[in-house]
Amino acid sequence: MTTTLLSTAGELHARVRAGRRAVVMTMGALHEGHATLIRTARGIAGRDGEVVVTVFVNPLQFGQGEDLDRYPRTLDADLKLAEESGADVVFAPAVDEVYPGGEPQVRITAGPMGERLEGSARPGHFDGMLTVVAKLLHLTRPDVALYGQKDAQQLALIRRMVRDLNFGVEIVGVPTVREDDGLALSSRNRYLSPAERRTALALSSALFAGQDRHAAQEALRARAREVPATRARAEALSAIGESRAAADAHAVATAVPGGPAAVRAAARQVLDEAARLDPPLALDYLALVDPSDFTEIGRDFTGEAVLAVAARVGATRLIDNLPLTFGTFGAAS
Repeated sequence: MTTTLLSTAGELHARVRAGRRAVVMTMGALHEGHATLIRTARGIAGRDGEVVVTVFVNPLQFGQGEDLDRYPRTLDADLKLAEESGADVVFAPAVDEVYPGGEPQVRITAGPMGERLEGSARPGHFDGMLTVVAKLLHLTRPDVALYGQKDAQQLALIRRMVRDLNFGVEIVGVPTVREDDGLALSSRNRYLSPAERRTALALSSALFAGQDRHAAQEALRARAREVPATRARAEALSAIGESRAAADAHAVATAVPGGPAAVRAAARQVLDEAARLDPPLALDYLALVDPSDFTEIGRDFTGEAVLAVAARVGATRLIDNLPLTFGTFGAAS
């Protein structure tokens, strides 16, 4: 397959379309995470469809003091990776093509959900993100658009915008791709020195610690419900490595499934230890939220949740998250 490089919407609109068009939006500096998105898009579009990868570093998403000028531009390498992953087109417009009248006077506002977590740390970021996503959806006219779950709040806001504003496009979230050591793939990982990278592993380690604590509690809860309220129940609980719970099986049986506070505490312990490393990890936030609005979940919460973290290591800011399911007596989803 030969991937075509286009720079104007007119060129893209002139292409003959036989099947579904699937779009993967990126800011370039493509890596294996993007390749996974492109391959997934290829599977959705099928042989007769078309996969378009956008490469556009959106100035509206960068606040004062952020790394717009530093952000890597690697179009030749991006084109090669896109081609190897099955893209038909790389659409790499100039700023004037996306914003022909300069910075837009009318923009999409992310609302209250856009002011939480990432929105609080980066004021205006989500307004800029939604504005460019809306523009690129209009410019590329896809049937389906794919986004990585690593940017969980971004994905939630895009889904909300598409639903609230009646965009005629299907939104698909694709699971986070990780390196062998657990670090979530990101274009910003290249900024990390070897020592900073070792510290940065605390983000994923904290999430996995929270996930493990959640899974253990869910297993305890399920086991406690299955075993009669006798000495046998205490022995069964002890057998799965929770002797504390065996001492008070009744408390375990009536506990809130999953224990959000315990999940947060397990993750926070890892992050607190990383804050004492050299170089240290500087935590922006750790949150366990409802993905419908990104508010913190309470002790009685059941359903899908997101354990999210953001931190700085040196001059590089990184984010990560894991989905968890509360109240189903199973492990994290």
